[in-house]
Parts: sequence; C-alpha cells; structure tokens
Amino acid sequence: MGRLTPAVRVKRRLSIALLLMSAAWCGANAIAQPDNSQAEDFVKVHAKVITTRLRAYGRIEPVVNVPVRAIAPGTLSGLRVAQGTAVKAGDVIAHIGGSQMRALLVSREQALYQAQAQAQTAGRVLEIARRQLSLHLATRQAVDSAQASAATARAAVKTADAQLKEAQQSQDVRAPVAGAVTDVAAANGEQVSAGQNLVTIEPADGLRIRAAYYGADADLIRVGMRGGFAPSSGGDPIPVEVVAVAPGVAVDAGRYVGLISTRHTLPPQWMSGRWGTVTLDGPTSREVMVPTVALVLDQGHWWVLVHTATGNKPRRVTPGSSEGWQTAITSGLSPGQQIVVRGAFLEFHRGIANSYQPPD
Repeated sequence: MGRLTPAVRVKRRLSIALLLMSAAWCGANAIAQPDNSQAEDFVKVHAKVITTRLRAYGRIEPVVNVPVRAIAPGTLSGLRVAQGTAVKAGDVIAHIGGSQMRALLVSREQALYQAQAQAQTAGRVLEIARRQLSLHLATRQAVDSAQASAATARAAVKTADAQLKEAQQSQDVRAPVAGAVTDVAAANGEQVSAGQNLVTIEPADGLRIRAAYYGADADLIRVGMRGGFAPSSGGDPIPVEVVAVAPGVAVDAGRYVGLISTRHTLPPQWMSGRWGTVTLDGPTSREVMVPTVALVLDQGHWWVLVHTATGNKPRRVTPGSSEGWQTAITSGLSPGQQIVVRGAFLEFHRGIANSYQPPD
C-alpha cells in the first residue's frame, strides 16, 4: 500500500471528524427526546399560561426572642434550665429569695394591713354620716364625701392585695411561652435586680422564614404570595405565605422577605435554624412553548427553523423558562407557526461540511 499524500490525510481526518460530530449530535437529540423514532418532523407551536417561579434560599428563625426577667430583686436559686432546654408555658425555671425578697414581702403585707384598716375606718365614718343625715344632723354633702373616701379606701385595699400577690408570685420565675432556651444570663446564688434578664426563650409557635431575593425577582415579591419551602434536610415542601417585604434592598443588594407556614399542624422539619429553598408562585404570562430539542444555539444566539411553504427559515428567538421537554419563547415566534423538530440542529447547519475548505 502506498503512502498517503498530505492532502489525502487532511481529507480523511476531516471526514472522520464530521462523522464523529454527526454521531454526537444524533446521540444528543436521542437523549433530549427519548422517543425520537415517533417524533414529528414539524410541530405547530401553541401559547400557554406560564407561572413565574421565584426561588431563594431562606432560614427558619424566630419572629422575636422572649426575655424572662426578674420581677423583684433577690437571690436566684433553683435555676434548672440550660441552653437548648425545652420548656412549656408556665414552667417554673428558677426561684428568687433572700433578704431582699423577704423585705419586699413584709413591706407589701404591711401595706395591705394598713389599707384594710383605713377601709374599715372609712366605712364606719360613712355609716355615722348616713345615720346623722337621717336625724338631720348632717348634710348630703357630708355623706357624699364619706362615700368617696370609703370608695377610695376600698380601691387601695385591692391595689395593696394585688401588689402582695405579685410579690409572692415573683418568687417563682416561670416561662411565659413554650419554646427552647437560647441563652442563660444568670446563675444560682446571684443577686438579681428587678427587670434583669435571666433567660431568653425562642418561642415554638413564633417562627417564620427569612429569605433574600435578588435582581428582577426582588421587584416581583408581594405580600400574600404563596409557595413552598423545601428544607435542605429533605421531606415534602411546606406551604408558606409572604407576610412581610422589606421596603428597600439591603447592603448586599438583596430584598428580605418574611414568610410563615400556612399549615395548621407544623411538620418536624419546621425548626429554628433550618435552611431550605423558598419557591413562590409569581406573576403569570402567556408564552409560546416549543420542544427544547428544536432550539439551536449558534454564535451566542438561539434559533429555530420555521417551516414555511418555501422551505425552512431560521428565526432568532429568546428562550424563557423550561417545563419538562418544553421551553417558553418570550419573543420571536407566534402561536400557530410550524417549526422543525426532528434533526433541527443538522438541518440548521446543513451545508457547512460541503462548504468547508481544508487549509493548504
């Protein structure tokens, strides 16, 4: 066998390359449309209502943490919670005692006794005034004044009694809501003052999702939009609703959105600190849908072949979102037009191999 000339070798290599390219693109079309043997050469495109999906990454977090404060001064004891402890509303989590608490209780008791004594005295004065009025020994004005004094004294008794009960109840530090302890700011034996923060609780039923949307999606978000939250840990999406939208963008150019779950019974995945993907149902639009395999990318632009009576004509289009095997076309096509589906890529590039000139 004689040796091949350089020109023959170039032609042979070019032929092999073109065969490989054809096989690769045929395989790609077969993958994009498994049942290619039954696919039509042309399809008539139709318009379809498309719902814009707005996606962002979000985190479940409490709407507000609840601080548990000391109502009265004293010595802290019996603190029985730590970070992460689950509590129920009304659970006793600590006690306040010591000399300051005892002094407060004694002071409130004395105030109640004094108020009760004054109320009894005012009641007797009122009885005397009424008796004297019946004997024409007192005026109606004197009786009215005695009645006002008696009413004031009774109100003082109620106030003093409520203050004593408040002091007695302040000896027990209770959880105001159900949730989990996120911070413990005091220790047993510590002298605490009235209003001092002792424990912080993250409410179990006060959680929401905080997500950030960027770019054009951020301008489409509205309160009342609904969608789903897919936890990164897995499980079914949790239905959610937008309840708050930041009026402007943050320093990172994102617009923050607050969402709550619309389920009456929350799933186990609804826990503070969980991350996931928020997908909202955005605005709808009517767009032309084409089989994705009919799209051809050439020189950075997308094209389809429109089938006409005079042949197949390339048409530049702008693709939008995809659903399954179809892609929305936002511009370039009208409903009712026919486009090439089978072998669209090869048809679009037909003639390139024939016009190829090998280098010298």
